[in-house]
Amino acid sequence: MTPTIRDIRAIETAPEGINLLVVKVETSEPGLYGLGCATFAYRHLTVRHLIETYLRPLLVGRKVSEITELWQLMHQNAYWRNGPVVNNAISGIDMALWDIKGKMADMPVYDLLGGKVRAGVPVYRHADGSNVDEIVERIEKYRAIGVRHIRCQLGGYGGGGYGDAPSWAARGANPGVYLDSRKYMRDTLKLFEELRARLGFGLELVHDVHERIHPTEAVQFAREMEPYKLFFLEDCVPHEQLEWLSRIKQLSVTPLSQGELFNNPAEFKRLVANRSIDFMRAHLSQLGGITPARRVQMFCEEFGVRICWHGPGDMSPIAHAANIHIDLAAQNLGLQEWSGIEPPNFVIQKLSGARGALLEVFPGLPEYGNDGFVYASDRPGLGVDIDEEKAGKYPCDAGVTTWTQTRRSDGSLITP
Repeated sequence: MTPTIRDIRAIETAPEGINLLVVKVETSEPGLYGLGCATFAYRHLTVRHLIETYLRPLLVGRKVSEITELWQLMHQNAYWRNGPVVNNAISGIDMALWDIKGKMADMPVYDLLGGKVRAGVPVYRHADGSNVDEIVERIEKYRAIGVRHIRCQLGGYGGGGYGDAPSWAARGANPGVYLDSRKYMRDTLKLFEELRARLGFGLELVHDVHERIHPTEAVQFAREMEPYKLFFLEDCVPHEQLEWLSRIKQLSVTPLSQGELFNNPAEFKRLVANRSIDFMRAHLSQLGGITPARRVQMFCEEFGVRICWHGPGDMSPIAHAANIHIDLAAQNLGLQEWSGIEPPNFVIQKLSGARGALLEVFPGLPEYGNDGFVYASDRPGLGVDIDEEKAGKYPCDAGVTTWTQTRRSDGSLITP
């Protein structure tokens, strides 16, 4: 008899000071359960409420094997579809169902997706610093452990930390993270000029604009970055101005990546079909889990667009594992962002938990091989577990998010 869903629970934990939300789907078969990531770090309580109040009653008693049916049921049950809260909630359950499916079949998820097309997944890490010397020092540490692709940022994403308006801002402007886009562009161009002069072109470099410049500035910036041969330039325009990407592609040969803010898979269809981007950077839990992500990946493959899933610190090791399993079975993989464990890859948030606590709470994370690649285990399912007792030692925080309060010199808000 096919196992059914007996219970669905949401588990909060913050081993490194970043709110994580994990879904545990328990089945009618003793000892058989699955884990998924529902992390929306800045609205985790809302996601938890949706899971426990709406999705749990909808799904208890249904067959765990019917993943596509259950995903579609969750997707359309509230009538209005997509959005970061509902999609993260769906994602947690969807990933957990794939985890269960793998355990039932005694196969890792990548085998359920068609099997490996590569032995390891190429990853990039993040090197940030307040000056070129600091960044080069961090790059060399990564190179020493085999990293071949590195994202380079000067002072985060161009602004300082959250605080009172700086002296160059308009009088009476509200507190925030202030950015001078023109200075950011000048400083970043100088950074990459110096990096190439010191490091040559044997290392692949990436840069993330994080939407913080105007689209007309993005056109100029992409063209001026051409001499430095980026592997890709990420999120150079706001999500609301995606039409500008086609113009940037017409005027520049710098490869473009976009997508971590996508919630509705329909949002990127035209971008992909028109080949306005080179890399799809979607965030798995924002899309709704493995089921829609696999569709996205295969759609992109038809148009020559490569995938590079979002892989920041504000997603659980279960989601990182899901990224890797899809990557291993995807013919059109380009690269994978990897937050890693040591040294940490955080720009926005500051770690506050004990070093190594993440692995204590989540045993089984895919491993970096000190050669530029991450390797998944051959354990059934996603291969990652959770120690609920240890998870309970690291409570989440529902405080006000400040890093998203980014502003121009006149005090007006810009997308973060």
